[in-house]
Amino acid sequence: MRDWSPERVAEAAGARLIAPAPSGVGGPESVVIDSREAGAGALFAGLRGETQDGGAFAPQALAAGAWGVLVAPEHADAARCAAPGVLLAAADPLAALGALATAWRRELACSVVGVTGSTGKTSTKDILAAMLSPQRRTVASPANFNTEIGLPLALLGAPAGTEAVVLEMAMRGPEQIAELTRIAEPDAGIIVNVGPVHLERLGALEDVAAAKAELIRDMPAGGTAVIPAGEPLLDPHRRDDLNVVTFGEGGDVRLLEADGERVVIDAAGERLELELSFTQAHNRSNALAAVAAARAIGVQPSGRIDVPFSALRGERIDLPGDVAVINDCYNANPMSMRAALDELAMSASGRRVAVLGDMLELGADERAFHAEVGAHASERGVDMLVSVGPLAAAMIDTFDGEAHAVADAGEAAALVGELLAPGDTVLVKGSRGVGLEVVAEALAAAAEAR
Repeated sequence: MRDWSPERVAEAAGARLIAPAPSGVGGPESVVIDSREAGAGALFAGLRGETQDGGAFAPQALAAGAWGVLVAPEHADAARCAAPGVLLAAADPLAALGALATAWRRELACSVVGVTGSTGKTSTKDILAAMLSPQRRTVASPANFNTEIGLPLALLGAPAGTEAVVLEMAMRGPEQIAELTRIAEPDAGIIVNVGPVHLERLGALEDVAAAKAELIRDMPAGGTAVIPAGEPLLDPHRRDDLNVVTFGEGGDVRLLEADGERVVIDAAGERLELELSFTQAHNRSNALAAVAAARAIGVQPSGRIDVPFSALRGERIDLPGDVAVINDCYNANPMSMRAALDELAMSASGRRVAVLGDMLELGADERAFHAEVGAHASERGVDMLVSVGPLAAAMIDTFDGEAHAVADAGEAAALVGELLAPGDTVLVKGSRGVGLEVVAEALAAAAEAR
């Protein structure tokens, strides 16, 4: 937005320009929501939080040299006497931020893909961005910029000349995917899968599907919806004015052959041969969705696809003594737990150890879901299970091998190091609130200290 005038920025955001802009001032170079990041060229958006109103920091942002501030009217008035800068007032700064992001998305006139799903959406986003980057100037959502705050910031972070944007869309309840879809106006939308997540808030699996399908419901006409083949929960949400492409077994985009990193894909009758930098079965499935979305926006993936996956999502850490740690503790639900255990079973050459934490927000059947994971661990030949937390303890009841139950991540970190033997492969996975990354960090630190 560097070439936009303050007046144009105000109009795009639906805000009021309440202070005359300095003569010759162009637009902002970046948009931030933390006043500590509001240096030269930045537009500081002061948003209302649960405990404080970020707009109160408008004077500090201007004093730090910010281009300007986008805040509630009372904070804009209070900032009049601060350092010079553009003052934009909006009754709802968050809505103004979203409107500004939509205006910038239209200015870019690029292809936009939205990615949601109960599990695997971040990895799918990473894979798709890697497929697009060799052929298009591509920007993808950084880290966890997947909410009504993060997604607009991801869009606004796309520089002029961007040709493709891949946006992750997170959901905690009804109408949240709808809000993100309205902001992003995607040309293609991926629903990676539908599974038992956020049941505590949504109630039933059909409600989860309906919330995810807001992406289909609110996409602009003429776009492409990429959905799993054979998923009946999404059938009621299909639209006649969208191109629907299915992926997976029996779908329009399906896997024909897989040999290590080499895969052969049937993409609607066209044979594609790719070399992927991963071999996990669940990520191969995610790659099928990514291929479908890439083709929907005119990109034919080819050659080798090197994917820098986001942190804490299946990261492999090799330790002395031929011990491997799979750090997959960013989040967890029954679907992703099963997929991770399947991968542990296939990749481990020695003893299989699973350190599994509570899966949160699963509603009334939460203990049954945890018990099912314990049974699946037994079926997949896991040799040792360490459950972490009160809910995960239910896994022990249905697990046949050596088992240990601990109360929290700290206890797990202390115990697991004592239990490991040379040649072990250790899966560490649980919901984000359990904080199981400390287990992987402790194992790595102990190995370095030896």
